[in-house]
Amino acid sequence: MPSLLEIRGLKVEYASRRGPVRAVDGLDLAVERGSTYALVGESGSGKTAAAYSILRIVEPGRITGGRIVFDGRDLLTLPEKEMRKVRGGAIGIAFQEPGAALNPVLKIGTQVGEALRIHRGLSRKQAWAEAIRLLAEVSLPDPERQASAYAHELSGGMKQRVMLAIALSCRPKLLVADEPTSALDVTIQAQILALLRRLKAEHDLTVLLITHDFGVVAEVADRVGVMYAGKLVEESGARGLFEDPKHPYTRALLAAIPEDDPGGAGRRRLVALPGNVPDPAAPPSGCRFHPRCPERLPRCDLDVPPDTELDGGRKVACHLYDRALVR
Repeated sequence: MPSLLEIRGLKVEYASRRGPVRAVDGLDLAVERGSTYALVGESGSGKTAAAYSILRIVEPGRITGGRIVFDGRDLLTLPEKEMRKVRGGAIGIAFQEPGAALNPVLKIGTQVGEALRIHRGLSRKQAWAEAIRLLAEVSLPDPERQASAYAHELSGGMKQRVMLAIALSCRPKLLVADEPTSALDVTIQAQILALLRRLKAEHDLTVLLITHDFGVVAEVADRVGVMYAGKLVEESGARGLFEDPKHPYTRALLAAIPEDDPGGAGRRRLVALPGNVPDPAAPPSGCRFHPRCPERLPRCDLDVPPDTELDGGRKVACHLYDRALVR
């Protein structure tokens, strides 16, 4: 199936007193039409900066290189007037913190209706009616009453539903969902994930999911990209990633998921990943994961690992799989 979104060589930088910080450093990925692609990694890995680059909303950072081809057009070459049609139109986004993204002084119905008036040319009255319909579609209880409410009157799960209503209001082809279950309890998380699956099927959506939660990935993703320190270190179908992770970082992340401890009387065993994500202003040479890697080789601290294609459409950036080394 052809890709709706292709990112090639993407680089994103932020200024700092110590010099430029490259949050994304040469990212390549492709998202097939109708699929759900999950981009995962620890905080500071660059996954959110990569997602926001698609909409060119990385300020105060800047995109310094690469291509972002969406539905046949390179978004990085479009004039700002054309990009405004893409944002909230062809591409919808549900931000990570809906409480911060929603305007505290505007009614919920007004905020949902804003994109409808801009992108679909609806009148104020038409936009209000459509906003209520959208709130009902995302299963917000009593949508007519909630349309007249303010953000502070809604729970976290209700705010997330509002964000999804806004993101889907103009019938986008691509939905970018940034940590859609963050800070929600497990019951509400399950409801939001079920809602995402339903909306994806009903609207024939392609979804780019940003998350650090492998439980969420297991529930909804078709394909997974694992980021570390601005680079994609592994890419795989979701099932293959869980059954046979290739990169030491991916294995460490999966090992850090709590498991039942057979000798612990119901306690959960947690394997911690030592160390921290490197300073983005001064990343280590060679493989950026090598200071934390239990499987590092002598060359890992000097040579940047190449992307190695494996069977089944998998890709890994690790010297353990470098064909020049293992042939």
